[in-house]
Amino acid sequence: MALSRKRQRELKRLKRDAERLWDEQREAIDHATVVLRDARRQAANYAREEIRPRIDEGFGSARRAVGSARESFVSDVLPAISGTIGSALAVLEAAKNPQVREVVRRVSSAGQKAGVVTMPKKSGPGKYILIGLGVVAAAGVAYAAWQTLRADDDLWIEDLGDPGSADIGDDEF
Repeated sequence: MALSRKRQRELKRLKRDAERLWDEQREAIDHATVVLRDARRQAANYAREEIRPRIDEGFGSARRAVGSARESFVSDVLPAISGTIGSALAVLEAAKNPQVREVVRRVSSAGQKAGVVTMPKKSGPGKYILIGLGVVAAAGVAYAAWQTLRADDDLWIEDLGDPGSADIGDDEF
């Protein structure tokens, strides 16, 4: 079965229209590719020239703040904590010393001979040593926190402004 001439002309016209449409679509895609390439280049330039310096400035401020906090921690907190631990260890070592124990025994026996009323012994000196260590440790931690958290003007990161308020015109893209 052969097609009639009328159908053949319609098919040729349809084929021509399809080829023309295909060419137009290719041109549109090529044009869109060029526009996207230019947009990508502009976005990269904008990021390099505008956004990157702001990020670097923010990181620089954060680095300075962290460095200052670290320096404060090293110069104030660590010596206080090490001093507290050293004092606690010295008290524990002194309590273990037999000479100190002998002096404590002599003082308590002298107090009994002198008529000093003593309370019945409920617990050893460890309780008071631990209370003393707790008080010293709490004071050390409070001092360290105060030194670390005190208001220093150079620790604050200044506000760079509202990022949504950047004025980007159409002529830049």
